[in-house]
Amino acid sequence: MRRGHAHTGSDQYLDGQLLVAMPGMADDNFARTVVYLCAHSEDGAMGIVINKRAIDLQFSELLVQLDIIEAEEAIRLPARIGDVDVLRGGPVEAGRGFVLHTPDFTVDNSTLSMNNGVCLTATVDILRAMAAGEGPESALFALGYAGWAPGQLESEIQANGWLHCAATATLLFETAVEHKYEMALRSLGADIATLSGQAGHA
Repeated sequence: MRRGHAHTGSDQYLDGQLLVAMPGMADDNFARTVVYLCAHSEDGAMGIVINKRAIDLQFSELLVQLDIIEAEEAIRLPARIGDVDVLRGGPVEAGRGFVLHTPDFTVDNSTLSMNNGVCLTATVDILRAMAAGEGPESALFALGYAGWAPGQLESEIQANGWLHCAATATLLFETAVEHKYEMALRSLGADIATLSGQAGHA
């Protein structure tokens, strides 16, 4: 089975890791966000915000809107499918859907496999599989993504806009959306009360 692979050629790139917004983040799109970085290279970066829910939209409703299931089928979905979080993944292409998921399910020529066992699929095939109970064990669904031009993310990190840490399955798929920011900070040994919004440079 062929799979796409994210860039993993250099330690200076952070694909497969989490970005955690510093308290001083001025951009409202990213205040108190945790972003899973799907791709990061000299060409720029792309990620999915994993801790901001889409307002008033349930995954089951989305499946009905996309004609994947009938309205009366929504109440019969397995709990692990009906309870999939629908997230605001970022300000770019906010009408496009992306699924971050465990690697036990892939779509040929469509699934991007990251080096830490997390996959990204952006085709409706995975939604059909999930509705049929044949999709991945764990998944997040996001509308839109975050994008950075070449060198932009590096500049934001240098300006003290972001921290970064390892992405774990527990934080991605098992932690409640409203707790992910604090959990990500805790994984870094950081306390939000002691973090400064000012950059410090040696």
